Amino acid sequence: MTATVFDTRQCELGEGPLWHPERRQLFWFDILGQRLMSRQNDQPQDWQFGEYVSAAGWTGQDTLLIASESRLFHYDLGTGTAETVAALEADRPDTRSNDGRADPQGGFWIGTMGKRAERQAGAIYRYYRGELRQVHARITIPNSICFAPDGRRAYFTDTAARRILTQALDDNGWPRGEPDLFLDLRAEGLNPDGSVTDAAGNLWNAQWGAARIAQYSPGGRFLQALDFPARNTSCPAFGGAELTTLFCTTAREHLDAETLRAHPANGQTFVVETSTKGWPEPQVML
Repeated sequence: MTATVFDTRQCELGEGPLWHPERRQLFWFDILGQRLMSRQNDQPQDWQFGEYVSAAGWTGQDTLLIASESRLFHYDLGTGTAETVAALEADRPDTRSNDGRADPQGGFWIGTMGKRAERQAGAIYRYYRGELRQVHARITIPNSICFAPDGRRAYFTDTAARRILTQALDDNGWPRGEPDLFLDLRAEGLNPDGSVTDAAGNLWNAQWGAARIAQYSPGGRFLQALDFPARNTSCPAFGGAELTTLFCTTAREHLDAETLRAHPANGQTFVVETSTKGWPEPQVML
């Protein structure tokens, strides 16, 4: 399985890939570029915003719930109309949103962090049917937000701690009890970034600085790693006609000029055809 370039545009901080199952279209973000990106009919598309945007869930054929540095807003792709759904640390100009994903119950999870990655300045929230609730606090870099396909478990990490945790969920998708350790990457010196699960419940984790995505079983056993021609892999997503296509965003952030000249693929968005089947991203229920 060889990674190829899906989109040549270079993101300073690519993040939040989302395969829209009704449109059969990939969306992703350049957080620091303050833009939503996509391709349709092999043509590049982008939507520019006046603040950092980082993650989304789909709500309809033409609409997304988007997380920004100050709010969750409902966005119409055709008209460009944005309607605030909930404030998100709007009183804290020092923070922004980061990784996020919809859960099988129709909720939307989103992490926040300091704009300079200040220690424990962030948190993880869940929006569900009109309520935004903080579910985890004191997080430095929230990532790896994804879910078991049956909706019984969530996964998340504080990248700075190099451990992925798993959280039991109740019938409505709210956390139940305390999180457990799923994966400890400290001994390997790996930095867990964004993750997605496949239909069998395996977790695929982009590992920042390691130029790879690693696959782990539901029990946390390492299965394989896929290499990418970009150092800072940031987040994967399954998509394509059969949901066997693995997309991955990357970033140029924190790479020196010499590295960027020698390896211009950093920051581009990649694709790998796999023998593994993903599962459709759930619709967010407003």
